[in-house]
Amino acid sequence: MATSIVDHNIQKLETAAIDSGYHIYDALGPGLLDNVYETLLAERLTRAGLTVERQKPVSINFDDQSFDEGFRCDLLVEGKLLIEIISVERWTSIDSQRVTTYLRLMNLPMGLLINFGAPSFKQGVKRIANGYAT
Repeated sequence: MATSIVDHNIQKLETAAIDSGYHIYDALGPGLLDNVYETLLAERLTRAGLTVERQKPVSINFDDQSFDEGFRCDLLVEGKLLIEIISVERWTSIDSQRVTTYLRLMNLPMGLLINFGAPSFKQGVKRIANGYAT
């Protein structure tokens, strides 16, 4: 039963993120740098009452060593939903693979890859589960 509650909460966070991203894309369109979209999305989600961490450093543990600056995730919403933002004409498989790796390292179930450079917002959103993309 706890899993369905977590899934429901993550779905609500995903919906909030996608709705907010759509409104930003609709108002500004493609073509801006990814950090502009990151700033705007973080602000919009914060105004919606959600806790948003930007450029959160994430440690990597490897061979019994911990590296404090393994990477930085663009946005972490409520400590549960990772969002990576890009702004490119076409994304590559490495973009999805990066999110999958981040999810695994952070032990998170779900993330969003949002490409604000796509021809339409719908084409620019990819939902990625820990271990596979949907």
